[in-house]
Amino acid sequence: MLYSVYCDESCHLEHDGINVMTLGAISCPQEKVKQINSRIIEIKRKYNTSSNNEIKWTKISPSKLPMYTDIVDYFFDNDDLHFRCLLVPDKAKLDHTKYQQTHDEWYYKMYFDMLKFIFSPRDSYNIYIDIKDTNSCRRVQKLHEVCCNDKYDFSAEIIKKIQTIRSEEVQIMQLVDIFTGAVAFENRTFPLKHVKSEAKIEVINQIKKRSGYSLHQTTLYKETKFNLFRWEANYHDGD
Repeated sequence: MLYSVYCDESCHLEHDGINVMTLGAISCPQEKVKQINSRIIEIKRKYNTSSNNEIKWTKISPSKLPMYTDIVDYFFDNDDLHFRCLLVPDKAKLDHTKYQQTHDEWYYKMYFDMLKFIFSPRDSYNIYIDIKDTNSCRRVQKLHEVCCNDKYDFSAEIIKKIQTIRSEEVQIMQLVDIFTGAVAFENRTFPLKHVKSEAKIEVINQIKKRSGYSLHQTTLYKETKFNLFRWEANYHDGD
Protein backbone atom coordinates (compact mmCIF):
# COMPACT_ATOMS: atom_id res chain seq x y z
CA MET A 1 0.00 0.00 0.00
CA LEU A 2 1.21 3.50 -0.85
CA TYR A 3 0.45 6.05 1.87
CA SER A 4 0.50 9.83 1.88
CA VAL A 5 1.73 11.40 5.12
CA TYR A 6 1.07 15.09 5.81
CA CYS A 7 3.16 16.77 8.51
CA ASP A 8 3.01 20.04 10.43
CA GLU A 9 4.18 21.50 13.74
CA SER A 10 3.15 23.99 16.37
CA CYS A 11 5.34 26.23 18.57
CA HIS A 12 8.57 24.87 17.06
CA LEU A 13 10.70 28.02 17.46
CA GLU A 14 13.37 27.90 20.17
CA HIS A 15 12.77 31.31 21.78
CA ASP A 16 9.06 31.92 21.16
CA GLY A 17 8.20 32.15 24.86
CA ILE A 18 6.00 29.04 24.68
CA ASN A 19 6.85 25.99 26.76
CA VAL A 20 5.61 23.27 24.38
CA MET A 21 6.28 22.03 20.86
CA THR A 22 4.25 19.54 18.84
CA LEU A 23 5.03 17.70 15.63
CA GLY A 24 2.13 15.90 13.99
CA ALA A 25 1.24 13.81 10.95
CA ILE A 26 -1.92 12.49 9.38
CA SER A 27 -1.54 9.47 7.11
CA CYS A 28 -3.96 7.85 4.68
CA PRO A 29 -3.84 5.58 1.64
CA GLN A 30 -2.74 7.52 -1.43
CA GLU A 31 -5.77 6.28 -3.36
CA LYS A 32 -8.08 7.94 -0.80
CA VAL A 33 -6.49 11.42 -0.86
CA LYS A 34 -8.78 12.91 -3.52
CA GLN A 35 -11.91 11.59 -1.83
CA ILE A 36 -10.85 12.91 1.60
CA ASN A 37 -9.93 16.34 0.26
CA SER A 38 -13.30 16.54 -1.49
CA ARG A 39 -15.16 15.65 1.71
CA ILE A 40 -13.34 18.37 3.67
CA ILE A 41 -14.33 20.87 0.97
CA GLU A 42 -17.96 19.72 1.32
CA ILE A 43 -17.85 20.40 5.06
CA LYS A 44 -16.45 23.86 4.40
CA ARG A 45 -19.20 24.63 1.92
CA LYS A 46 -21.84 23.44 4.37
CA TYR A 47 -20.74 26.35 6.57
CA ASN A 48 -20.37 28.85 3.72
CA THR A 49 -16.59 28.66 3.76
CA SER A 50 -14.69 28.68 0.48
CA SER A 51 -12.48 25.72 -0.33
CA ASN A 52 -9.66 28.24 -0.73
CA ASN A 53 -10.06 29.46 2.85
CA GLU A 54 -7.56 27.63 5.03
CA ILE A 55 -8.94 26.06 8.19
CA LYS A 56 -6.42 26.01 11.01
CA TRP A 57 -6.10 26.09 14.77
CA THR A 58 -5.53 29.84 15.05
CA LYS A 59 -8.73 30.56 13.10
CA ILE A 60 -11.10 28.73 15.44
CA SER A 61 -13.80 31.11 16.68
CA PRO A 62 -17.31 30.80 18.20
CA SER A 63 -18.96 31.47 14.82
CA LYS A 64 -16.91 28.71 13.14
CA LEU A 65 -17.11 26.20 16.00
CA PRO A 66 -19.74 23.90 14.38
CA MET A 67 -17.55 23.55 11.27
CA TYR A 68 -14.48 22.63 13.31
CA THR A 69 -16.32 20.08 15.44
CA ASP A 70 -17.69 18.54 12.22
CA ILE A 71 -14.12 18.35 10.88
CA VAL A 72 -12.98 16.60 14.07
CA ASP A 73 -15.86 14.12 13.81
CA TYR A 74 -15.03 13.45 10.16
CA PHE A 75 -11.47 12.50 11.11
CA PHE A 76 -12.60 10.06 13.80
CA ASP A 77 -15.36 8.58 11.62
CA ASN A 78 -13.02 7.91 8.69
CA ASP A 79 -11.06 4.68 9.14
CA ASP A 80 -8.53 5.74 6.48
CA LEU A 81 -7.22 8.70 8.52
CA HIS A 82 -4.58 8.24 11.24
CA PHE A 83 -2.88 10.84 13.45
CA ARG A 84 0.53 10.64 15.12
CA CYS A 85 1.87 13.41 17.37
CA LEU A 86 5.13 14.01 19.25
CA LEU A 87 4.76 16.37 22.22
CA VAL A 88 7.72 18.18 23.78
CA PRO A 89 6.18 19.54 27.02
CA ASP A 90 9.02 21.83 28.11
CA LYS A 91 11.53 23.33 25.66
CA ALA A 92 13.29 25.06 28.58
CA LYS A 93 14.84 21.70 29.51
CA LEU A 94 16.67 21.43 26.19
CA ASP A 95 20.47 21.72 26.32
CA HIS A 96 21.67 21.85 22.72
CA THR A 97 25.19 22.94 23.71
CA LYS A 98 25.68 19.81 25.80
CA TYR A 99 24.86 17.60 22.83
CA GLN A 100 26.69 19.76 20.27
CA GLN A 101 23.67 20.44 18.13
CA THR A 102 21.59 23.37 16.99
CA HIS A 103 17.89 23.72 17.69
CA ASP A 104 17.32 23.08 13.99
CA GLU A 105 19.26 19.81 14.09
CA TRP A 106 17.36 18.67 17.18
CA TYR A 107 14.07 19.66 15.53
CA TYR A 108 14.67 17.26 12.66
CA LYS A 109 15.71 14.48 15.05
CA MET A 110 12.30 14.94 16.64
CA TYR A 111 10.69 14.84 13.20
CA PHE A 112 12.31 11.46 12.63
CA ASP A 113 11.13 10.20 16.04
CA MET A 114 7.60 11.27 15.15
CA LEU A 115 7.66 9.66 11.69
CA LYS A 116 9.40 6.36 12.40
CA PHE A 117 6.34 4.98 14.21
CA ILE A 118 4.30 5.32 11.03
CA PHE A 119 6.57 3.34 8.71
CA SER A 120 6.04 -0.33 7.88
CA PRO A 121 8.53 -2.28 5.70
CA ARG A 122 5.56 -3.79 3.86
CA ASP A 123 4.29 -0.42 2.59
CA SER A 124 5.63 2.73 0.95
CA TYR A 125 5.19 6.41 1.76
CA ASN A 126 5.13 9.87 0.22
CA ILE A 127 5.73 12.45 2.95
CA TYR A 128 4.69 16.09 2.69
CA ILE A 129 5.89 18.75 5.12
CA ASP A 130 4.49 22.26 5.45
CA ILE A 131 7.08 24.65 4.02
CA LYS A 132 8.45 27.10 6.59
CA ASP A 133 11.46 28.94 5.15
CA THR A 134 14.07 28.96 2.40
CA ASN A 135 16.15 26.28 4.16
CA SER A 136 13.29 23.76 4.27
CA CYS A 137 14.25 21.92 1.07
CA ARG A 138 17.82 21.27 2.22
CA ARG A 139 16.68 20.02 5.63
CA VAL A 140 14.00 17.81 4.11
CA GLN A 141 16.62 16.12 1.91
CA LYS A 142 18.62 15.30 5.03
CA LEU A 143 15.51 14.00 6.80
CA HIS A 144 14.77 11.72 3.84
CA GLU A 145 18.32 10.37 3.99
CA VAL A 146 18.11 9.69 7.74
CA CYS A 147 14.71 7.98 7.46
CA CYS A 148 15.82 5.75 4.59
CA ASN A 149 19.06 4.76 6.30
CA ASP A 150 17.26 3.85 9.50
CA LYS A 151 14.97 1.47 7.58
CA TYR A 152 17.81 0.16 5.38
CA ASP A 153 15.77 1.63 2.55
CA PHE A 154 18.78 2.68 0.50
CA SER A 155 16.86 2.59 -2.78
CA ALA A 156 13.94 4.60 -1.33
CA GLU A 157 11.42 1.83 -1.94
CA ILE A 158 9.70 2.39 1.42
CA ILE A 159 10.10 6.14 1.90
CA LYS A 160 9.69 7.23 -1.68
CA LYS A 161 9.94 10.97 -1.13
CA ILE A 162 9.79 13.75 1.42
CA GLN A 163 8.90 17.15 0.03
CA THR A 164 7.61 20.51 1.18
CA ILE A 165 4.18 21.82 0.24
CA ARG A 166 2.04 24.77 1.30
CA SER A 167 -0.68 23.86 3.79
CA GLU A 168 -3.27 26.08 2.12
CA GLU A 169 -2.97 23.96 -1.04
CA VAL A 170 -3.92 20.62 0.56
CA GLN A 171 -7.07 20.10 2.63
CA ILE A 172 -5.68 17.17 4.65
CA MET A 173 -2.68 19.25 5.71
CA GLN A 174 -5.11 21.67 7.34
CA LEU A 175 -6.43 18.85 9.56
CA VAL A 176 -2.89 18.29 10.83
CA ASP A 177 -2.67 21.95 11.83
CA ILE A 178 -5.87 21.64 13.88
CA PHE A 179 -4.78 18.52 15.79
CA THR A 180 -1.18 19.58 16.45
CA GLY A 181 -2.47 22.99 17.54
CA ALA A 182 -4.97 21.38 19.91
CA VAL A 183 -2.35 19.19 21.60
CA ALA A 184 0.01 22.16 21.97
CA PHE A 185 -2.73 24.41 23.37
CA GLU A 186 -3.83 21.78 25.89
CA ASN A 187 -0.26 21.46 27.21
CA ARG A 188 0.72 25.14 27.19
CA THR A 189 1.45 27.13 30.33
CA PHE A 190 -0.51 30.38 30.10
CA PRO A 191 -0.06 33.58 32.11
CA LEU A 192 -2.60 33.87 34.94
CA LYS A 193 -4.40 36.76 33.25
CA HIS A 194 -4.66 35.00 29.91
CA VAL A 195 -8.22 34.35 28.79
CA LYS A 196 -8.47 31.07 26.91
CA SER A 197 -10.70 30.77 23.86
CA GLU A 198 -13.86 28.90 24.78
CA ALA A 199 -14.26 27.76 21.16
CA LYS A 200 -10.80 26.20 21.16
CA ILE A 201 -11.53 24.49 24.47
CA GLU A 202 -14.69 23.03 22.90
CA VAL A 203 -12.65 21.59 20.02
CA ILE A 204 -10.12 20.13 22.47
CA ASN A 205 -12.93 18.55 24.49
CA GLN A 206 -14.35 17.04 21.30
CA ILE A 207 -10.95 15.53 20.46
CA LYS A 208 -10.63 14.16 24.00
CA LYS A 209 -14.10 12.65 23.84
CA ARG A 210 -13.64 11.03 20.44
CA SER A 211 -10.08 9.80 21.08
CA GLY A 212 -10.56 8.72 24.69
CA TYR A 213 -7.26 10.38 25.65
CA SER A 214 -6.30 13.36 27.82
CA LEU A 215 -3.82 14.78 25.25
CA HIS A 216 -1.21 14.96 28.02
CA GLN A 217 0.22 11.45 28.19
CA THR A 218 1.76 8.93 25.82
CA THR A 219 -0.87 6.63 24.34
CA LEU A 220 -0.47 2.90 23.90
CA TYR A 221 2.28 2.13 21.40
CA LYS A 222 -0.07 0.27 19.05
CA GLU A 223 -2.73 3.00 19.08
CA THR A 224 -3.12 3.77 15.37
CA LYS A 225 -6.02 6.23 15.21
CA PHE A 226 -4.77 8.94 17.58
CA ASN A 227 -1.22 8.19 18.69
CA LEU A 228 0.58 10.58 21.05
CA PHE A 229 4.18 10.35 22.27
CA ARG A 230 5.23 12.63 25.14
CA TRP A 231 8.98 13.21 24.73
CA GLU A 232 10.88 14.12 27.90
CA ALA A 233 14.29 15.77 27.45
CA ASN A 234 15.74 14.50 30.70
CA TYR A 235 15.04 10.89 29.72
CA HIS A 236 16.88 10.94 26.37
CA ASP A 237 20.66 10.92 26.43
CA GLY A 238 22.05 12.27 23.22
CA ASP A 239 18.92 14.11 22.13
